[in-house]
Formats: sequence, C-alpha cells, structure tokens
Amino acid sequence: MIDIDFEAYFPKLKFAKRGGKNCVLDPVRRQYVVADKEELVRQVLLQYFTEGLHYPKAKMAVEKTITVNGLKRRFDILVYGPGTSPFLLVECKAPDVKITEAVFRQIAAYNLPLRVPYLLVTNGVATYCCEMDYEREDFRFLGALPAYPK
Repeated sequence: MIDIDFEAYFPKLKFAKRGGKNCVLDPVRRQYVVADKEELVRQVLLQYFTEGLHYPKAKMAVEKTITVNGLKRRFDILVYGPGTSPFLLVECKAPDVKITEAVFRQIAAYNLPLRVPYLLVTNGVATYCCEMDYEREDFRFLGALPAYPK
C-alpha cells in the first residue's frame, strides 16, 4: 500500500455552489463538478499528481470514454507520458468503498485497450499501484508512485 497524505492536499481544492449543489473545480477539465465522495478523492489525487509529483496537467485526461470489448466504459484518470503513450491509469472509489479484487478486475479490463505501464487504485484511505509486465503476463505492487518519465 502507498501512503498519500490526502488531508494535506484537500485544502487546495476550490469549491463553489452550482445549481444548488456543492461543486469542486476540476483543474484538468477546467470546470466545476459535483463534489461527491468519489469526486473528492479524484480531485485530491489530481492535486497530488500536479503539486506533489509534478505530473503535467496537460498530460492528464479525466473521466473519458473508452471502448472495452465493444462496450463503452469511462476511466477516472489517465496520465500520458511525454509523447502520446498512456503512462498511468487510475481508478478512484469513495472512501467507504473497499478496494477489493473486483476493483482490480475493473481497472484491468479498462487497461485492455491501453496497456499502460502502471495501474493505480485508491479510495483515499488505501492506495495501490502496480507496475505491469506484459511479457510475463504479471505485475508487481510498488511502494511509491512512479516519477513522471523524462
């Protein structure tokens, strides 16, 4: 498990009321979105990526649709490397949702068309990141998130 201090990045979020709902500013999508529990985890993680790890905001996609085995699916966050190759795929859950094998199966399915080097799942309480080894059809859990490639 990887230790990310979500509480340190939470104060950096910007909130507003939109249509009578509490919303949070998504710096990647450049719009306010409803601040449900899962969204807050996603937004704090984006802050950590940009400010803590210095991942470039311009190299991130948030809640985009992909096709997996002929079905439309939506990933949470995809970080691209310096070119256009996907680098890190992220699945966020609300803090009250346990990280189970089903969550890993979900992100593995989303990864079928992408084949990213790294997969990350988090609920803001527990965070896991794996490095994929496609030649051996294996993976290994990491103790820290990967640095952005140069």
